[in-house]
Amino acid sequence: MTADRWTQVVRRQIGLGRLLPLGGPRDGAWIAEAAAAAVLERAVAEGLPGVRLGALRLALADPEEAPEPVVPAPPSALPPGPLRLTADFAATAAEPLPAVTSGLRRTLATAATERLGLAVTEVDLRVTDLLEVAEPAAEVRAPQPVSAREPTDPDEVRVAAAALSVPGVTALTGSLGGLGRAVHLEERTAATALPHRHARVELATGADRRAVEVARQVRTAVTAALEDRPTVAVLVTAVG
Repeated sequence: MTADRWTQVVRRQIGLGRLLPLGGPRDGAWIAEAAAAAVLERAVAEGLPGVRLGALRLALADPEEAPEPVVPAPPSALPPGPLRLTADFAATAAEPLPAVTSGLRRTLATAATERLGLAVTEVDLRVTDLLEVAEPAAEVRAPQPVSAREPTDPDEVRVAAAALSVPGVTALTGSLGGLGRAVHLEERTAATALPHRHARVELATGADRRAVEVARQVRTAVTAALEDRPTVAVLVTAVG
């Protein structure tokens, strides 16, 4: 890999942000922080026109208490567990700031749960500026992950077809690892079990379906598509 190519790979992976757990330990699903943040920013832009959201971050609320996932996680992904959301914002003085803060906290928590399936249990907000007038809602665009290259391995082809057949999956993506592959199949060994295959599928979902529900259906479809019934992990890199 050339130096320029390596630089592009690193930038793409940094652009994904943290890989956040969707659902619980048994769901085997993760979402890129950039994808999740875009959904939350869109919810604020749609519902709170007098608020300008600034930096937004998601992290484990208590890393030491996070359980291990049932299936192998994507590289560098956070383990499943309650999340803490932190965000800066600016607002007008048209409403008392405590009321604005309460509405923003509710909007973010609701969107995280109902649109995505993130287990956000803490929302920490900080006012960074007062706006003289309400600003027009900014257009929030979903991240544009790298489109996956066409698979050639027969089993990868089956997995890709199974994932794309699930309602809510809009595309397969290939951002993680810099290989342009949406489907990763590997042999796994565990101290207490026989060797088995594990599949990781990277994809984008539509904004009209809850991301964690789509991921669960993809896992079911992919497992059924292969005779050896591998374990499956799903990574969502864009929503909408």
